[in-house]
Amino acid sequence: MTHGTLGVAVIGTGKMGADHVRRLSTVIGGARVAAVADLDAERAKSVAAGIDGCTVHTDPAAAMAAPGVDAVLIASSGPAHEAALLDAFKLDLPVLCEKPLTPDPGGALRVMEAERRLGHRRVQVGFMRRYDTEYADLKALLDGGELGRPLFLHCRHRNASSPSFFTTEMLIRDSVAHEVDAARWLLGQEITAVQVLRPRPSSYAPEGLGDPQLVLLETAGGAVVDVEIFVNCGFGYEVRCEAVCERGAASIGAGTGPVVRTGGRVGARIPQDFTVRFADAYDREVQAWVNATRRGRVEGPSTWDGYVASVVCEAGVRAQRTGERVPVELERERPELYA
Repeated sequence: MTHGTLGVAVIGTGKMGADHVRRLSTVIGGARVAAVADLDAERAKSVAAGIDGCTVHTDPAAAMAAPGVDAVLIASSGPAHEAALLDAFKLDLPVLCEKPLTPDPGGALRVMEAERRLGHRRVQVGFMRRYDTEYADLKALLDGGELGRPLFLHCRHRNASSPSFFTTEMLIRDSVAHEVDAARWLLGQEITAVQVLRPRPSSYAPEGLGDPQLVLLETAGGAVVDVEIFVNCGFGYEVRCEAVCERGAASIGAGTGPVVRTGGRVGARIPQDFTVRFADAYDREVQAWVNATRRGRVEGPSTWDGYVASVVCEAGVRAQRTGERVPVELERERPELYA
C-alpha cells in the first residue's frame, strides 16, 4: 500500500460500481480508487474522471494487475463474478464481492474450492444488511435472549419498480438473497426448505414477470421466515423485518424520518432506492472491509455464506417453478477455513 492507503480496483462501473467509486473517493478513509474496469469503456472513463492516478480498463484482470492495486471490489453483474474472483485469486488479492457471490451453486463451490487452495480467506461477500444499524440492533436483541426463542421472521422487500432486464428468477437470486443471508445471520440457523406462493401478478408488473411473490423459508431451529417480495410496488423502496419470539416481538425498517401532520393529512418520506435506504450500511461495510484489509485480515460474510445463499436461492427458483416445498441440500459441510 502507498503510504498506508489501500489501492482498490473497482470491477463494474454501473449503478452499484459507480456508487462504490464515489464512496471510496469521498467517504471512506484509508483507501483510494487505483483502477476501474467495465466492458463499456466510455462509462468507465466517465466514472473515473477526476480521480488522480486511476487507470481505466475493459478487462478486469488488467485492472487488477494495474500499478498501485492492493485489493479488488467486484460490482459487475452476477454472472461475471466467478471469473473476476478467480482472476483476483491468481494475484492473491483481497476482494469485496457484491452479492451474489455467483448466481449458481456450482460456481460458488468452484470459487470456494479455489479460495481453500490458497489456504486463507480472501473474500468478503457484500451482504450489507449485516452493517445496517437497525439489523445490528435486532441481531443483538435476539442474541441477548430477552425475547426468548424466535418463532417467525416477517420480512417485506419492496421496490418502486424493476429494471427492464429483471426476470422472475431474479426475484429470488437478486432480491430475496438478501433476506436469505439476513435470516441465517439473525437467527444463527441454517435454512432447510423453501416454498414460494405466487398470487396473480400485479397489473403494474412488466409482462412475463411474476411479481409479487411470498417466499417461505424453514430453518433448522424450527423458525419460519416469510418474505414478501414485490419489486413493482410503485410507491418506493421499503425493507422491513419483524421478529416474533416466545416473549415478545421486535420490528425494524420503519425509518421514514419525520411523520408530518398538516392540512388534514399525515405523511412521511419513503426512500425510492436501495442506495438511499442502505447508504450508511454500504459506507460501514466498505469501511470495515478497508480497515480489515489494511490489517491483513478478511472479516464479514464469507465465501461459505455466499455459497449457502446460492444453494438456498437455487432451491427457491425450483420452488417458483414447481409450486412445491423444496428441501435445501448443501453438497458439503462447512470447511474449517470458514469456521
